[in-house]
Amino acid sequence: MKKKWIGLTVALALVLGMALLYVFGPVAGPMPLWMSILPPVLAIVMALLIKEVISSLFIGILTGTFLMALYGGASLATALGGGVLRVVDTYVVGSLFDADHVKIIVFTMLIGGMVRIITANRGMQGVVNWLSKRARGPRSGQLMTFLMDLCIFFDDYSNTLVVGNTMRPIADKLKISREKLSYIVDSTSAPVVAVAFVTTWIGAELSYIQDGINVIGLDASAYSVFVNSLAYSFYPFLTLGFVLMIIFSRRDFGPMLKAERKARLQAAVESTATTTKSQSAHIIDALIPLLVLIFGTIIGLVVTGYDASVWNGDSGFFSKLSVTIGAANSYLALLWASLLSLITSIVMTLLRGTLPFSKVMEEMVEGFKTMLNAVLILTMAWSIALVTKDMHTAEFVSQLLLQWSLSPAVVPVLTFVLAAFIGFSTGTSWGTMAILYPLILPASWLLCQGQGLSVDATMPLFYNVVASVLAGSVMGDHCSPISDTTIMSSLASGCNHMDHVKTQIPYALVVGGVAVLIGVLPTALGLPSWVAFLMGFVVLWLVVRFVGKKV
Repeated sequence: MKKKWIGLTVALALVLGMALLYVFGPVAGPMPLWMSILPPVLAIVMALLIKEVISSLFIGILTGTFLMALYGGASLATALGGGVLRVVDTYVVGSLFDADHVKIIVFTMLIGGMVRIITANRGMQGVVNWLSKRARGPRSGQLMTFLMDLCIFFDDYSNTLVVGNTMRPIADKLKISREKLSYIVDSTSAPVVAVAFVTTWIGAELSYIQDGINVIGLDASAYSVFVNSLAYSFYPFLTLGFVLMIIFSRRDFGPMLKAERKARLQAAVESTATTTKSQSAHIIDALIPLLVLIFGTIIGLVVTGYDASVWNGDSGFFSKLSVTIGAANSYLALLWASLLSLITSIVMTLLRGTLPFSKVMEEMVEGFKTMLNAVLILTMAWSIALVTKDMHTAEFVSQLLLQWSLSPAVVPVLTFVLAAFIGFSTGTSWGTMAILYPLILPASWLLCQGQGLSVDATMPLFYNVVASVLAGSVMGDHCSPISDTTIMSSLASGCNHMDHVKTQIPYALVVGGVAVLIGVLPTALGLPSWVAFLMGFVVLWLVVRFVGKKV
């Protein structure tokens, strides 16, 4: 209760302070660019204090609309009243005018309906019974979650929704905390998708890199630059290793340790599916719809990204497949796959006579309702992202660092920190990459050339910068309460969103710190990347061994 009052006091104090500034010093001229960081920072601080995301995001959006109206020439009363209205009529509605956002909402609801049906027809119970024979304890249950995440490597949204919903009843039965489940789902999905060769991210990554190298005039393909940068992608690979260390060591620390011990001591948390075995529970009722979802997504990616000229070329199969999936419309593929999966679950339930048609429709609608909270949070997160775009938040942070006179060896480290901060503030990895790649790549190249470095000496630093943008944006996304993937991971895993954020941040910061201090900086100074990776894994193991405590 005290934290809620603290959060409200912070919000009121900020609004009152802006009002006093206006009264005693009339607003004149353009809005200072530093004010652009206030909406996301306030939303994040509020969310961490009061542990309620929707109202925190609303306050952040309102702060942005108020400031933009005030510096647009409106009076105090008009800025405040109009700001409230603009939250909905401009930013909420604007975020929903994005076709890709609507597709995310629809396929999220469709998957919610499918999961509800395969829970009601006891197909999910069949999965639980089958997995329970192989996952006999918390460690094997966590490892199975990790391996499922690796299998769905092609898209982070599919990964979080499928694995989170599938493993939730298993985690409850094995007394794995919801916080640990959502951590494994979230911290495996994005790192895998970010560095894999055939993913829904690869197209965006290559296009962003291409924008940067076009400005430089570098004679290299975006794909070759991406492949070479993987040697410096410390955060994604170290995160995957850290997750495995946590699982095998059976050790945790910080808020996660408390959550895990609480889960072990108490009875299994109530799940959306009962964990009592039954003869009527058949794994096929859940397995087939889930396989339709997974393979339907892959087929949809190939169909929407197919280009005959690519497949008629001389490159290898995996190169062609990577380019195809990179050019695919991932949102459309997910939409098709989730619809087919829902239809499959309905048809199978009716054909097997598990539930009457009226009950199937009732359960489907209930499944849609369970995703309402996710839709609300995603919509508000997209809305504040629009506010930060209109207020040029990322540009302000970027320009602030680029104005300093820097040594080329320091640029990868600052790039990582900058990408992490922007990803944290805006809640989007893709948005962070879209902004930083065209800005940082030319700046880093020109800085190196301006200080007399040869092309051969510049290229390793350049690859390091490319990797740092990607890795830093993923880390910032992991830590951000307003990140869509963080939100979807917590909701799919049935975990309180702020509990997920609170338990994941310490782990992300530890890995991020090791990635910067042992990976990014030393390799920028000339250390071979394989040595940095080896040292990084050793340090992380020492952290787990001596800081972590047995659950």
